[in-house]
Amino acid sequence: MAASIFAAVPASPPVAVFKLTADFREDSDSRKVNLGVGAYRTDEGQPWVLPVVKKVEQMIANDNSLNHEYLPILGLPEFRANASRIALGDDSPAIKEKRVGSVQSLGGTGALRIGAEFLRRWYNGNNNTATPVYVSAPSWENHNSVFMDAGFKDIRTYHYWDAAKRGLDLQGLLNDMEKAPEFSIFILHACAHNPTGTDPTPEQWKQIAAVMKRRSLFPFFDSAYQGFASGSLEKDAWAVRYFVSEGFELFCAQSFSKNFGLYNERVGNLTVVGKDADNVQRVLSQMEKIVRTTWSNPPSQGARIVATTLASPQLFDEWKGNVKTMADRVLLMRSELRSRLEALGTPGTWNHITEQIGMFSFTGLNPKQVEYMVKEKHIYLMASGRINMCGLTTKNLDYVAKSIHEAVTKIQ
Repeated sequence: MAASIFAAVPASPPVAVFKLTADFREDSDSRKVNLGVGAYRTDEGQPWVLPVVKKVEQMIANDNSLNHEYLPILGLPEFRANASRIALGDDSPAIKEKRVGSVQSLGGTGALRIGAEFLRRWYNGNNNTATPVYVSAPSWENHNSVFMDAGFKDIRTYHYWDAAKRGLDLQGLLNDMEKAPEFSIFILHACAHNPTGTDPTPEQWKQIAAVMKRRSLFPFFDSAYQGFASGSLEKDAWAVRYFVSEGFELFCAQSFSKNFGLYNERVGNLTVVGKDADNVQRVLSQMEKIVRTTWSNPPSQGARIVATTLASPQLFDEWKGNVKTMADRVLLMRSELRSRLEALGTPGTWNHITEQIGMFSFTGLNPKQVEYMVKEKHIYLMASGRINMCGLTTKNLDYVAKSIHEAVTKIQ
């Protein structure tokens, strides 16, 4: 037999967060804790199916009018409309002026990819591979990869995390925007920045928007945690809505994995805000072509769950209560971890734990300290020091806090 035609294909390194979960599963130590995977867990350490989701799934199962015919290429219309509505607000002038459109996608990643493909083909010209794309340092690893795989050749970073003060490097960020070539694309986290959990304040967002408007920079928001970050849909969408009110044309990738707990249903939406209805319709016509050769048309189950929930005032209120339950548990774990570390006298300052928001916290642990946590304490977290606050429970808080204290005290 001749050698395989795939003989020269190198093995790709595993995706870090999924490798971490696999290592956790194989660990037989009874003390083990998984602080890596980005999914909500109850205080018992279990996945949570939102009560409102269970209710709506039952309604869908009992609805004999539904079938499994293809959805339109751009997705379920009532899902798309309601997803954009919660991003931009019920009273959004942009929606009333019909200059908003959307594309149902396979999760937030799919929304980013369709947006990236469109921008590479049609943004500010019809061949934009050389247009700089700016991603925060640090950021979610897929941001770089999605735009690279879409054909962009110039992926750059902008200052974001100030390690010394464990907070936002606003001046570095603004300086990078000032220096960026006109029409550069900036990937912005709408709320609950991943991985740092550090967001600009409304006043800081205003400064960012002012520079971006003056420099003709394009905002591409990634909104993966609306409602989940603070418990308030309005608060978590503030930045996106402010940019729209300032007259920006923009994209906003939305994920419903976290705030609906629909991780494996891959429910996402790409909201497009343009200058007028005609511009938006032409953009959507090109996005339709991209979707046709990517996944042809999207799945219906998750989109129906979200659309049914958002369209009913009663179910919508119930969902907001479910989301607040998750957000409140995360906030409680933050305050409990900080108070334990401070009670132990752990070296350094730990106020950043409660000042950060959302699922993740950038602890400030260095790679050697992380290695100690994994190998000696069987506590699994990302090499960057990022932890998923949902992995903390009332049962493991003391153990995790003492382990962090040990790591910081023993390992420099």
